[in-house]
Amino acid sequence: MISVSRFLSPQFYAIPRRSFVKMSASYTTQGVSQQGSSSMAIKPPSHPTYDLKAVIKLALAEDAGDTGDVTCMATIPFDMEVEAYFLAKEDGIVAGIALAEMIFQQVDPSLKVEWMRKDGDYVTKGLKFGKVSGNAHKIVVAERVVLNFMQRMSGIATLTKLMADAAYPACILETRKTAPGLRLVDKWAVVIGGGKNHRMGLFDMVMIKDNHISAAGGIVNAIKSVDEYLNQKNLDMDVEVETRTLEEVKEVLEYVSRSATRLTRIMLDNMVVPLENGDLDVTMLKDAVELINGRFETEASGNVTIETVHKIGQSGVTFISSGALTHSVKALDISLKIDTELALEVGRRTKRA
Repeated sequence: MISVSRFLSPQFYAIPRRSFVKMSASYTTQGVSQQGSSSMAIKPPSHPTYDLKAVIKLALAEDAGDTGDVTCMATIPFDMEVEAYFLAKEDGIVAGIALAEMIFQQVDPSLKVEWMRKDGDYVTKGLKFGKVSGNAHKIVVAERVVLNFMQRMSGIATLTKLMADAAYPACILETRKTAPGLRLVDKWAVVIGGGKNHRMGLFDMVMIKDNHISAAGGIVNAIKSVDEYLNQKNLDMDVEVETRTLEEVKEVLEYVSRSATRLTRIMLDNMVVPLENGDLDVTMLKDAVELINGRFETEASGNVTIETVHKIGQSGVTFISSGALTHSVKALDISLKIDTELALEVGRRTKRA
């Protein structure tokens, strides 16, 4: 088992209690395009139709329903002003700070948000790393939606950091195995954690997989059909083909040796074999990489875990893709508290802070 501390090596430095960084985020709603501020140091991946503002609106409406926060209305004076602090309740990589600002802005533009950390920074259990001040009612209304996004994104970023460090010199990629409606958010978290993005969807890259190959009548037929289609439509995009055996790799290489092709990457799927003793046999993967010999990018997939990714990364592949980054994420525990002293007291009692 690989320990978290082996790969998360934070640089500790003193920050005065009042040393906050003020940030603001601007964004458009059609085709994600953020600019300008320090909170956007790590921008989300681009998407031609994704409406981030609408996703936030849906999340807020999901929580408020058609009545609003009845508990807030019953217990908190509408004109009360407070400060609430973000607390890390476990160690990890924080992500979603820029998105949190967007949510607060959408709930109440007068809310003031300040941060002691930025997206991609390491936080430790018990650390106060941000503050929001303003109308208490609006802060509490936004609280759960902000935390739901931040906890999920921070969990993805934390695992990505572990996997990316272990995979080096290969680059770690996520897949399309994301939460429905949160594709861009999940992939943003991967970038914050130090990974790189695979294709955003079905529209921005050709990826010839097993079902395409079966329906096309073989791997060469599939690649040939893609080459013809892209030429006919005058489309310029990357093309990847999935191979499952060394014979398929050889078929691909034979085809491209005698034909012009748009192929840019070869996926080597399930070419690593877990052994009963817990080790991993990467012989087939290495053989495939040697056959390709740098003529195309290579991508290993299948049986990729935090325990196996290091050995896979030493095989010579360009990329390693892992669906677990987004489909099996464990949220990072973060809270937002008005009374931080009591929260920390409870945390110490329960060993959570």
